[in-house]
Amino acid sequence: MASTSPALTGTVKAPGDKSISHRSLIFGGMAEGVTEIDGLLEGDDILATARAMASLGAKVEKIGQGHWKVTGKGRLQSPFDTIDCGNAGTGVRLLMGAVAGYPVNVTFDGDVSLRKRPMKRVTGPLATMGARFDWKLVEDRLPVEVKGGKLTAIDYVQSVASAQIKSAILLAALNAEGTTRITEPEKSRDHTERMLSAFGAKVGVEALGEGWVISLEGGQSLHGTSVSVPGDPSSAAFPLAAALIVPGSEVTVEGVMLNRLRAALFDTWIDMGADLTISNRRMAGGEEVGDVTARYSRLKGIVVPEMRAAAMIDEYPILAATAAFAEGQTVMRGIGEMRVKESDRIALMTAGLRACGVQVDEEPEGFIVTGGPVKGGATVDTAHDHRIAMSHLVLGLAAEHPVAVRDPEMIATSFPGFVALMNGLGAKIG
Repeated sequence: MASTSPALTGTVKAPGDKSISHRSLIFGGMAEGVTEIDGLLEGDDILATARAMASLGAKVEKIGQGHWKVTGKGRLQSPFDTIDCGNAGTGVRLLMGAVAGYPVNVTFDGDVSLRKRPMKRVTGPLATMGARFDWKLVEDRLPVEVKGGKLTAIDYVQSVASAQIKSAILLAALNAEGTTRITEPEKSRDHTERMLSAFGAKVGVEALGEGWVISLEGGQSLHGTSVSVPGDPSSAAFPLAAALIVPGSEVTVEGVMLNRLRAALFDTWIDMGADLTISNRRMAGGEEVGDVTARYSRLKGIVVPEMRAAAMIDEYPILAATAAFAEGQTVMRGIGEMRVKESDRIALMTAGLRACGVQVDEEPEGFIVTGGPVKGGATVDTAHDHRIAMSHLVLGLAAEHPVAVRDPEMIATSFPGFVALMNGLGAKIG
């Protein structure tokens, strides 16, 4: 439960980026040799991926806090048992791409939430490359057995900007015959392309209007390397959002990734009138990072450019929470992808905000939030979605009455230590 809080102040470090953490473990397990990872996010989702790579034949060791070593053999092997990916949607989809290129049989499963998420968006192109999929209960849903090997390259055009689909295809393409090309009319996050290059693979990137074409020749090997995981902008968004809506607050989050395909939320907040500054820009792990400071601001509603959706799709829940305190309407459209995340995030944010007294107009591909005083005083259903839970807890810090969330334990999947970090800044979450 979150209650009206005094001014939040202080400096904290962003948890390790979730996307980079997943990829560093998977790439390290596929590579030949040793990969040392510093700053790994040790959330439940990432730990599930670490266990998966160990089951697939890599040696995965925790050396210290956030410091891990992965020793790969340059190939993957069939595990002895089903791989349980928990709630990790990114983890299971990237793992499917990774194993598809090897002559292995692997069954993937997950928790109740992950079993509800569609998988054919990834398995479809992988099947076109030659991988086989045996759905155990319901088609397009986990559990599924993947039978890999003997893949051929494809030319694939993405209908929706998705780094998960692109990444799964690229991982499979490493062991496919021929050159795989992926056309993205709209750019999605490029962590996989960057990291493949760091592990020694040659990846082609050619501009195409507002998008690009990524190409990768099959038969390439990955080689172990060192990975420094930058701070996760999605996690940093929560303490920064709290600072924007709790009067008198000033919070700095250090080491936040500023990849232009991930940081659109910051641009959106600034458009809304946020007092947000970035300092100490530098490079870490091949990504630009910086220290982001947010101060209490009188926000105003805007129409969020739809072109930003791919670069902030995970941040719309917390954007909606801050929009609840803005003057006027904040219009968020072109975000239908939110309906197939860990939950239907459009529906859940609409229901949660309305329960807290906020006017929300729900649309098929988005919603409109009308800001004003937020009453709170509700217990919000999260459907086991960590971002829904954290967004409403942040909302409760500036609401008139406390806001509680169901299933808060799911926060640990992406942001272990969330409550302690927030309370250390002065928040009242218990």
